[in-house]
Amino acid sequence: MNWNQLLSTKRFGQEAYHAERADDRSEFQRDYDRLIFSAPFRRLQNKTQVFPLPGSVFVHNRLTHSLEVACVGRSLGVNVANRLKIKSVSNLPFLDEIGSIVSAACLAHDLGNPPFGHSGEKAIATYFSESNGQHLEKEMFAEEWKDIICYEGNANAFRLLIHQFNGRRPGGFVLTYSTLASIVKYPYASVYSDDKKQKFGFFDSEKNDFHKIATELGIPRSPENPNRYARYPLVYLVEAADDICYQIMDIEDAHKLKILTSDETKGLFLNFFDENRKIRRQQTMNMVSDVNEQIAYLRSSVIGQLIDECSTVFAENEKAILDGTFNYSLIKHLPKQSADAYQFCSETAVAKIYRSSEVLDVELAGYKIILTLLEHLVAAVLSPEKAYSKQLLMRIPEQYETNSPSAYGKIMSVLDYISGMTDIYALDLYRKITGMSIPSL
Repeated sequence: MNWNQLLSTKRFGQEAYHAERADDRSEFQRDYDRLIFSAPFRRLQNKTQVFPLPGSVFVHNRLTHSLEVACVGRSLGVNVANRLKIKSVSNLPFLDEIGSIVSAACLAHDLGNPPFGHSGEKAIATYFSESNGQHLEKEMFAEEWKDIICYEGNANAFRLLIHQFNGRRPGGFVLTYSTLASIVKYPYASVYSDDKKQKFGFFDSEKNDFHKIATELGIPRSPENPNRYARYPLVYLVEAADDICYQIMDIEDAHKLKILTSDETKGLFLNFFDENRKIRRQQTMNMVSDVNEQIAYLRSSVIGQLIDECSTVFAENEKAILDGTFNYSLIKHLPKQSADAYQFCSETAVAKIYRSSEVLDVELAGYKIILTLLEHLVAAVLSPEKAYSKQLLMRIPEQYETNSPSAYGKIMSVLDYISGMTDIYALDLYRKITGMSIPSL
């Protein structure tokens, strides 16, 4: 791969259209603005990140998480662009736009996640693999069935960005090829995914679209597996921004919710620094008495260090990244001090945060709500002639293709509808369908 081809302003769905712009924004800045003003992005404010949505203490939702990831991603992109200039590639067009591309992709990286965090993905997958949806396997090709039993928010984000829903223009969001490629962390279809991890980057319905983007940008097949593509280089920066934010911010949120003590939280953050830096951080931290401000200072210091270290890893491994031979995420290649501290944060999160009652309660409720919605909506699209189905289908917006000729298309329309719901909307529809909430007569 080469940067001249990788950084492209061509827009998906408008390949033959080149209009003169009336403003001074770059094409990649236009991507960012288009995403941040979109309805799917706004809906992230009512989607769970990890903890239940705001009670007496404000914690992160998908919207605040995405905004923070975009900030970190922009810094990573700017750092990498500066390092590439030092390596004598400063004459490349759009090199200074790497920060804009990465920040736009970061805004979009979670758009495909259904309600109730990762439990929403699990609920969708298990409905078809373990529950009442199992009988539908005979209605689909193997590739289609794998999409559904391994349902993946990453693949759904790509679909949401490029799919032409009913009444919408071709190309979906009509983003640049470079921004679209930057969100595909797993550049292969579900049928070629690892059965244990069940991660993949695009559904069977979008495989030709990704091939089109890969061909235009010069993304080759993986040298290790011809059924997969090599990762687009800027994916590593989007992934690193996400890794940094969710791990570090989950620790801070857990402190606010008193799942972790102040001493535990400070210790987790101070572990990232060698002795000299640790002493300096403690001295600065002790200039304020507010504990939350102390934690916030340490959190920002950790994020700043991880941004610098991940940028360095990318620059040092640029050749392998462009060759498609670089393995693992940038986080996996951190210096030992940071790598050990990050691992300890991860282990603490699994033991004390992700298994906390607050998180488990959301996951349990999310399972029940989504399984119930699937049960009713899937039955409705597959048997639209029934009286109850007709009533229920009127609840589904016209943009979703419930009259698709294939079972796969019908079910994907239901998943499009459900994945776009906020937690509150899904709960409200669940109550109405189950008769728990009846309008006043």
